[in-house]
Formats: sequence, structure tokens, C-alpha cells
Amino acid sequence: MKASARAHGAITIVNAISIGKGAAMGIDLYTEVTVEIGGKDIDVMIKENPDEDTTLAKVAVSKVLKLAHMNCGAYVEISSNIPIGKGLKSSSAAANAIVLATARAADLNLNDIEMLNIAVDAAIEAGVTITGAYDDACASYYGGIVITDNLKRQIVRKDKAPEDLFVILLVPESKSYTKFFDKNVLKSIASFIEDVYSMTLNGEYWKALTLNGILHSVVLNYDAKKAINAMKAGALAAGLSGTGPAIAAVCRKDALDNVVNTLSEKRCKLIIAKPNNKKAYSWRGGRVAGFD
Repeated sequence: MKASARAHGAITIVNAISIGKGAAMGIDLYTEVTVEIGGKDIDVMIKENPDEDTTLAKVAVSKVLKLAHMNCGAYVEISSNIPIGKGLKSSSAAANAIVLATARAADLNLNDIEMLNIAVDAAIEAGVTITGAYDDACASYYGGIVITDNLKRQIVRKDKAPEDLFVILLVPESKSYTKFFDKNVLKSIASFIEDVYSMTLNGEYWKALTLNGILHSVVLNYDAKKAINAMKAGALAAGLSGTGPAIAAVCRKDALDNVVNTLSEKRCKLIIAKPNNKKAYSWRGGRVAGFD
């Protein structure tokens, strides 16, 4: 009773914390999970980050096993190239992949909505999200650009992400965990974020991403100059992803070198990704691809 699954990361277009509605776009960084059901306990190994909290994984697995009426444990192995605690939806990708893999291993037939709801419930119970991060969960699960009402758990609009673009990620060494975040600090910009959210409903994704990033950078005391300079260098959009600290810039190929050079900074990792439109998926058995 062993299965694996893969789900992708995402970047923020509109942060949902202040208004309960948000938007995100899938990127091709991913998390891969293998679950083997058996034993009494749920043991979790996060390969690249063995010291990270495993509560989310344990809660997600236990929820699926309970649905399957299986009174047992599991061994969970997680491997990912999504930086943790950077605003790049590592928790959503992990929750989705864990639920998918556990359901496949338990031979439990769940539809997409059921999978997503279990993943979001697990994230809330584990304390890694404030609004349920339904926008992040959907962008990770379905890929593409998704606009959601997180409080109602509804997709308001979904578009295919332009695959000819590049996503440059500036990833500082510091981390920002949602479970330690005080949502009240964002109250002052909520009315502005409502306007930014309205832009996404009109398909103005890049304008929304940039304005959202600037507003959240100011309130959260991040320097917005890097994102603004990326725009000057030719990016279509640039701004803080999630509650940071990562900055995401979207650009065409002809501006890639300029944007990369502009964003490069000492003691920061630079990742070049692509938009992702592939849906999360699972398969029987062990991992077919990894990061060894």
C-alpha cells in the first residue's frame, strides 16, 4: 500500500489574508511525496529540510486514513525544490501531494474538490494558513492562474498561465511562517487590496501582482525597490509573494537577462522558473523522479 504524488508551487497575484479573497499562479517548482501505509505511527521525513515541522503532513495523512476507515500509521517521505517559508506555497504543495498520495495508497476514490478540502482543512488545523489559502491550494493543485473566494472555497475565475513567460524568484535567507503572522497588520490596506482583486477579475494579472506586492512590502517593512527595479529592467510584473520574503518577477524571454541581473543580490538565491499549467497527480508505488 504505497503511492506517490506531485504538486507544484505558486506565486501570489493577490494576497488573500486581508480580504479573504485572492489570486495565485502556478509555477513549475514542485513537491513530491511518497506514502507507505502501515505500522502504528505516522512518521515523516522531509528530505531537504529534516528539521522542519511535520505537523501538516501528520494531520493530512491522518485525515485521509480516517476517511478510509484505516486504523494504522504510515511512513511519509517528502522531497521538494520549493523553498520553505518564503511565500512560494510550499505548504499548499505539500498538503496537496500528501493527500493525493495517501488517498492513492489507501485506494480511496476522492474527487478534486474533496482532495482540496482535505488539504485545506489539514493546513488550517496545522496552523500553516490564516484564510485556508484556497487560492494557493488551487494554483498548486490545478496549475494556471486562479482567482478565489477563500472563505467560500470557490474558484471565481481560472485562466491558463502564459507558458512563454519566465518567473524569476529572488529568495532571501530569512523565512516567514504564516503560523506566526499577525493578520491585523494588513487591515490598513484591505480596501486597496479589494481594488487590486477587482483588477484580476478583469484579467489585469500583472498590474495586480505588482500593486499587491508594493502594498504588502510597505506594510510588512520589505524593500519594494527590488521589484520596482525589475519592472524598470523589463519585467511585466514584480512583487512580494505571499508574506515574503521572496520576490517574484514575471517577464518575457527578451527581458530575462536584464531582470535576472537586476534582481541578483548577495546572500540571496535566484531561481528561474516557468508558469505551470499541469495538474497535481499521483501514481502507485515509489518515486519515479526526485532530487537525489
